[in-house]
Amino acid sequence: MASQVVRNFMKQQGFAEESPDACDMHFSGLYFQPRIVGSLVVVAIILHVSGLISYSSILFFVLSALLWWNVLVPSLNPFEQFYNRVIAAPRGKTTLPPAPGPRRFAQGMAAAFMIVAGVAVMQGWTVTAWIFEAFLVAAFSMLLFGKFCLGAYIYHLLRGEFGFANATLPWARP
Repeated sequence: MASQVVRNFMKQQGFAEESPDACDMHFSGLYFQPRIVGSLVVVAIILHVSGLISYSSILFFVLSALLWWNVLVPSLNPFEQFYNRVIAAPRGKTTLPPAPGPRRFAQGMAAAFMIVAGVAVMQGWTVTAWIFEAFLVAAFSMLLFGKFCLGAYIYHLLRGEFGFANATLPWARP
């Protein structure tokens, strides 16, 4: 049974209201990509801390390129394609459709932050690198542990949808 927090998250991402069971399956599929990308961001930060600067910046650039690909060609998102073919289809789960605008905007924000982090690491701009890495960790933490997507929330605010954006906060009730 989908909780109100999960339903708010799904609305925030730009998906239509679904039955509780479908919503739960869809939600678990949507978390596939951030779990992988968030983990790889942590690896990139560990590489940075360990002094493996070139590996860290390369990983940030690769992740950024993947996310930009997802923004520009959402129907060919490699994470969603893998999830749909390897996890969802064989188990009879709901497959993921291409990402709607709010989800793509959030991916674009993350991609932009990763480019800046990668350049900062590569150029030795330590303070800038730490700031952008901290923002990435905070955003992925809010997403993975709090079911709140900062990028999607900002998307709705920039469109002037203040009431809707606030209604999708994890603690908001109908």
